[in-house]
Amino acid sequence: MTITIRQADRNDAKAVAPLIYDAIGDIANNLTGEEEVSQILAALEQYVTETTNRHSYLNTFVAEQQDEIVGIVVLYDGRLGYELDRQLEEQLAKKGIQTTLDVEAHMDEYYIDTICVSKNARGLGIGTLLLQFAEQKGKELGYEKISLNVELEKHDARRLYEKVGYRTTESWTIINEPFHHMVKLL
Repeated sequence: MTITIRQADRNDAKAVAPLIYDAIGDIANNLTGEEEVSQILAALEQYVTETTNRHSYLNTFVAEQQDEIVGIVVLYDGRLGYELDRQLEEQLAKKGIQTTLDVEAHMDEYYIDTICVSKNARGLGIGTLLLQFAEQKGKELGYEKISLNVELEKHDARRLYEKVGYRTTESWTIINEPFHHMVKLL
């Protein structure tokens, strides 16, 4: 099994959007202002093709196996989170939705916003490869720590993160839902 990880491009949007949705679930409703799954996916696809939001192809990396996207990781500088979210808030305001998105990382962290492996590729170590890729990218950019948030009920995900060295440092709330904020020193 050969897995390659590369920078996403705009053409990946149709494959990336369902993985974002799978990873963030109901949060996607708030990020897109949509209720219907087809509309949520369409909005997420649009976000991937843009350059000024957290789920832009510029922040997204894809894992491929035999030219099929089997996983994604969305990464950005914690200092940019506020700016990226302001862009999303402006887009939502154009739909008549006034919201303030929650900050998800500290300013000194390289942040894993979204990570997901397609259902048919789980258990093959792709999630671990994506985490290692994110950590290496963070080191290359000069970060001393990397972080992510995991929902309280995602026990398997939390075990994976702990297994590779992440530690829960605090409780975090995103869109009124509780999360574990997990950090790993690089």
